[in-house]
Amino acid sequence: MTALAVSAAAGSAAATQWAAGTPGHPAATRVAAVSAPPANLPAADRRPPAAAGPVGDTAALAGEPLIAIDHPGISLTTLPYPRPKGRHHRRPAVTVAVAAPTSTPSQAPPPSSAPYSNPLRAVTGLIPERVDMGVDFSGSGPVYPLGDAVITSATGNSSGWPGGGWITYRLTDGPDAGLMVYVAEDVQPTVSVGEAVTPSTVIANMYNGSVGIETGWAMPDAASADSQMPEAGGIGGNGPFPTMVGLSFENLLRSLGVPASPGAGGSGYGILPPGYPAA
Repeated sequence: MTALAVSAAAGSAAATQWAAGTPGHPAATRVAAVSAPPANLPAADRRPPAAAGPVGDTAALAGEPLIAIDHPGISLTTLPYPRPKGRHHRRPAVTVAVAAPTSTPSQAPPPSSAPYSNPLRAVTGLIPERVDMGVDFSGSGPVYPLGDAVITSATGNSSGWPGGGWITYRLTDGPDAGLMVYVAEDVQPTVSVGEAVTPSTVIANMYNGSVGIETGWAMPDAASADSQMPEAGGIGGNGPFPTMVGLSFENLLRSLGVPASPGAGGSGYGILPPGYPAA
């Protein structure tokens, strides 16, 4: 418990002036007055009154220091309790987070290293099937060309292919420029012969028919699949499969993100003519 005594100077607001160093000069922390504790105060909180008169620069009551504040006309004496300890009286630690330097992204992404695009990227439910003269797939959706090209065939009623679809185009850019590509069977063309197309042009719509679609390398005259050329082995629709030119086209599709077919990576029949990507 803190004992507090306040004495006001009667009739005057000025304090008695003492010359420094003279007897009786009050120190800044001298006790002016301490009242006796009440009689009903618990014994644990009782403290004897201070001795009369100046007691030096530090006074003690029961071993605890007293603090006196001298002010003109007022003397304030208080018995301080020890300051509570704990995190509430500690200055909170300040953590300064320094962000790591980041690079500023360029305004446009760098060009892709691949010259061609996935032609089946928008097909829904795309399922790769066997590799034969080309590569078979089921699913439905738009079909794009691999790259910049010119349409050389476009029909939906070809008698030579199940479903009647037969679209071919000649690539005009990239490492395979000059080669012919076909998209056949359950597909309807959306372009015309002679039309110049890009990788963002929809050239056909694939539908869920009875056989799916087939795509691969076409003969230079667009008559059929490339495997039927004598220099590719002359392999037609009866096999044996997979053909080397079929595996060549399947490998190109996989490099563009098309799912691998069951026959991917196997050995093929026939010959892969010069100028075609490796199987």
